[in-house]
Amino acid sequence: MKSLRVSAAVAGAVLWMIASVEAGAAVRTGYAIALTRGSRLLVQARVNGHPVEALLDSAAEMTLVDAQFARALKLSAGATVSGQGSGESSFDADLVKGVSLEVFGVKMQDQTVAVVDLADVGTRLLGRRLDVILGREIFDAARLKIDIDARHVTVLPRDGRPAGTRLELTSEHGVETIPVQLEDAGTLRATFDLGNGSEVLVGSKLAERLHLLTDGRTVSMQRGGGLGGETERRTFVLRSLVVAGKRFQDVPAAIDAQPSASDLNVGISVLRHFLITTDFAAHAVWLEPRTDAREAATR
Repeated sequence: MKSLRVSAAVAGAVLWMIASVEAGAAVRTGYAIALTRGSRLLVQARVNGHPVEALLDSAAEMTLVDAQFARALKLSAGATVSGQGSGESSFDADLVKGVSLEVFGVKMQDQTVAVVDLADVGTRLLGRRLDVILGREIFDAARLKIDIDARHVTVLPRDGRPAGTRLELTSEHGVETIPVQLEDAGTLRATFDLGNGSEVLVGSKLAERLHLLTDGRTVSMQRGGGLGGETERRTFVLRSLVVAGKRFQDVPAAIDAQPSASDLNVGISVLRHFLITTDFAAHAVWLEPRTDAREAATR
């Protein structure tokens, strides 16, 4: 049985295919997104032409389709792989080839998706059914401008120069990372994770190396986790975190104890303070700090 790694915030699979954009895909077109309880992003998408509300996750290495929804679509099961999410246990997934995905007017043909049971993670993260976690395929296929608090995504042409600070993306374990500065530790890499609606996640190896849990700061326990079931995490406060030149202080954080965890994982709690442009094919994101007035108006 093959094995796969799943992103720290929600899920994913190791094998992914760079999406191809159908000729004539819309550019400079705006689309609404929903920001749910727990700070999750939901978008309107299509799988093999069937409409579905999907959770958007830039750190999911492959789109995940719930097993019940897959049966309704008559998706044929392929190879079985074993995955490890941010939950306590591993899980099995069936890889299905030749699937079409569509979101934000961008059509991605002949994709490989992973069919898994999303019932538990949907109940815990959203309080209801979850049929699809839409992974990095759309971020590979198109340049997107994302305004989280305005609940809006725009598909941009790739020949312009986006506003904001350009951050080079580096792939680690199949997910994309950006440079950040943590306290006095200097520059580190953090997973760019729009599927993470909770605290900044800190890999247990980094926490041990920097003595973050033994330097006198308060440490408590909290339930969390995505695919693989609920788990208990140690939580604490980072004194400072700098992302694209913007300094955050007293940042809530939790330990990610998975062996494959990145040093850091920044999600909605941090990224909502920026206007975001993503272009995974160009190996870059641009982060433009929101003005205080704009932030206040969208709260």
